[in-house]
Amino acid sequence: MNLFQVTLFTRGKAPITQQLPGESDAEYAEFSSKVLHLKGDRKDFDFVKTSLSAKGFNVVYDINGREATEVSPILEALPNLEQFIYCSSAGVYLKSDLLPHFETDAVDPKSRHKGKLETQSLLEMSGMNWTSIRPVYIYGPLNYNPVEEWFFHRLKAGRPIPIPNAGNQITQLGHVKDLATAFIKVLGNPKASKQVYNISGSKYVTFDGLAWACAKAGGFPEPEIIHYNPKDFDFGKKKAFPFRDQHFFASVEKASKDLGVTPEYDLLDGLTDSYNLDFDRGTFRKEADFTTDDMILGKKLVSV
Repeated sequence: MNLFQVTLFTRGKAPITQQLPGESDAEYAEFSSKVLHLKGDRKDFDFVKTSLSAKGFNVVYDINGREATEVSPILEALPNLEQFIYCSSAGVYLKSDLLPHFETDAVDPKSRHKGKLETQSLLEMSGMNWTSIRPVYIYGPLNYNPVEEWFFHRLKAGRPIPIPNAGNQITQLGHVKDLATAFIKVLGNPKASKQVYNISGSKYVTFDGLAWACAKAGGFPEPEIIHYNPKDFDFGKKKAFPFRDQHFFASVEKASKDLGVTPEYDLLDGLTDSYNLDFDRGTFRKEADFTTDDMILGKKLVSV
């Protein structure tokens, strides 16, 4: 396996490395000492072109690119790039009654992720070697937006879990470590050249089923689930539920076939890993906010 010198390009507003749960101080010190840092704003296109061209990187992992205009300066700065690996999203697919989504399915040009579609078009036109990864919902310890945290907060507080409509909407989660493995598997892989891959868990789950699985993972009793009609409420800008209220899942068959990617975590094991190594240690991303829950529960109590 080839060894690469890794440089993180960030604005420098947060530490560039973080000690993982269970990682010894010595292991972390060895790892962090090997990571270089380039501080800057990716929207400062002149800086991007100047600094990247001076470094002459071989591979780019673009994890937070949202617009093609943010990617174009990188391609200009690195004309001899060996591979551009892009984190897109399964959110680009056009809503459909035919599921799961495959990589060849129609995409939605009006999606809030349309910038990622435009980026893929840019990569295709560039003629360079690229790979695009489309995660569904990501979960797991230290993930930037762990959707499972929403359930854990309510279970920890002993509160009912409000779930929109019937709760039988089917969705899909992929563990952050399995996503990281997929990103490694495409590196330098000829099969991944100019390809798109859905990455997530191999099984699907209903909203109600996810609530029960989160309870089991954290050692909580089976939760009380409250179903509600979102049309009965005006939540303003607050998000009452962390998932889109629809069936939403994708096939990972292509990644399994081309890359040999097999998820290490099934859903319950992954949720247990997330709870033990993150939420239960108090390292969750957001404090609990039950404002919308109280609106839902208040209306339910009045209607009883």
